[in-house]
Amino acid sequence: MRNDDSGKYFLYIHTPTFGSVAVLWSMFHSEPGIFRILLSGQGVNAEAYVSEFFHDCRSGSCRMIDSVAGDIEAFLSGEDISFSLSLVRMDLCSEFQQKVLIIEQSIPRGYVSTYQRIAERLGNPCASRAVGNALARNPFPIIIPCHRAIRSDRTLGGYQGGTDMKRRLLSMEGIHFDEKNRVNIN
Repeated sequence: MRNDDSGKYFLYIHTPTFGSVAVLWSMFHSEPGIFRILLSGQGVNAEAYVSEFFHDCRSGSCRMIDSVAGDIEAFLSGEDISFSLSLVRMDLCSEFQQKVLIIEQSIPRGYVSTYQRIAERLGNPCASRAVGNALARNPFPIIIPCHRAIRSDRTLGGYQGGTDMKRRLLSMEGIHFDEKNRVNIN
């Protein structure tokens, strides 16, 4: 079904490795705008989450959303994809969260940062917990690769799709782990 320029929509992406992903979007200033990406994981699949919490959304897509969905699918298949923020509704995030997400977006594939380093880049080295909270509420996982942020002790920290998914995403990007399941930084 194509969109009719009103309402909220979802598009499911089905991946063999990571399960389903839901792209939630609506028209915003006459352009499609993604307001949420939902990952499957930790015992809940994206379809069930949409069904339970996004009753006002219906199935629909358009060329631009199809393109982003194709990029997400390619990324989750291991391709090196860089996402544009042009279709994500950053205006729905607080000013602080927007700053955190933009810094997180700048971390290249195959690298990680820590919540502490991100807080330092924001000019507030005491804000590592706030950075972690902002990333925990990242409405655009995969597009904004919050899986690339880890704890200062090199352990993974949390992730919306679960820590197993976070580890698999980082491994897919060439990040290695030591025998204690910490990110191996050389």
